[in-house]
Amino acid sequence: MLGGIKIFGEVLTAMVTPFKEDLSVDYDRAQELALYLLNNGSDGIVVSGTTGESPTLSDEEKVNLFRVVKEAVGKKGFVIAGTGYNCTRESIELTKKAEKIGVDGCMLVTPYYNKPPQEGLYKHFKIVAENTSLPVILYNVPSRTSRNLEADTVIALSEIPNIIGVKEASGDFEQIANIISKTPNDFILYSGDDSATYPILSLGGDGVISVASHVVGDEMKEMTSSYKKGDHKKSLEIHLKLMPIFKALFLTTSPIMIKAALNLKGINVGGLRPPLINASEEQILKFEEILNSFEIY
Repeated sequence: MLGGIKIFGEVLTAMVTPFKEDLSVDYDRAQELALYLLNNGSDGIVVSGTTGESPTLSDEEKVNLFRVVKEAVGKKGFVIAGTGYNCTRESIELTKKAEKIGVDGCMLVTPYYNKPPQEGLYKHFKIVAENTSLPVILYNVPSRTSRNLEADTVIALSEIPNIIGVKEASGDFEQIANIISKTPNDFILYSGDDSATYPILSLGGDGVISVASHVVGDEMKEMTSSYKKGDHKKSLEIHLKLMPIFKALFLTTSPIMIKAALNLKGINVGGLRPPLINASEEQILKFEEILNSFEIY
């Protein structure tokens, strides 16, 4: 939060990265997709996060994505750059490049594979934040990084002025409640799992950084907005209605299914870079049936 306003809204989409047939980045499609998302429920987008296949994007591709998406979006919505690495120096360098482009904030994933202790995590995020004026969102996703960013560490990091929030995908609601209760009122907590959005809102969370919003963006926005307006019953009804889609997104490793869903919807985002693979015919048919039931097309 800067200037007394929770600046990034309730629904951000962790945007996929469109690829051409040769699996080079399709920057034109990326611009089109960003605008589509902002016109369909999203307050902003996260570029080059895990859903954007960041592990297989080069730094040059990431910087180009930040630039072209920000150029397309302008003031229509927020652009958050995924600049996290498991190397502090590399994260600083990419964050500085993103800041020069003029993105609205950055998201830093917990360093993966090298499994730093909590003190190491604290120092990593603190050092990166001190090297940028951008608002920083932490990203805790232990199922992918093998290291949980513990509540006490987040609470300590929340005292750093430009660390404004956390995307929480630990699935640990006790931890999430602890963060919400012990961080400043203006510290933002986003759900990092679509299926956890309603429970996190009920604990005092602020919204979601969503994958499902690629195809049910208006519904995700209505769910979060309804809750904030006090219509908890309506919010819960939407949450329960969307659960089959949330579940279907994880028929296999994300973002495989959301790319398949977008392609089914006629929004061509191409395939996936190895080591990820395209969805199987059986998975596509199962997801198509679910999408049809929601009249997504």
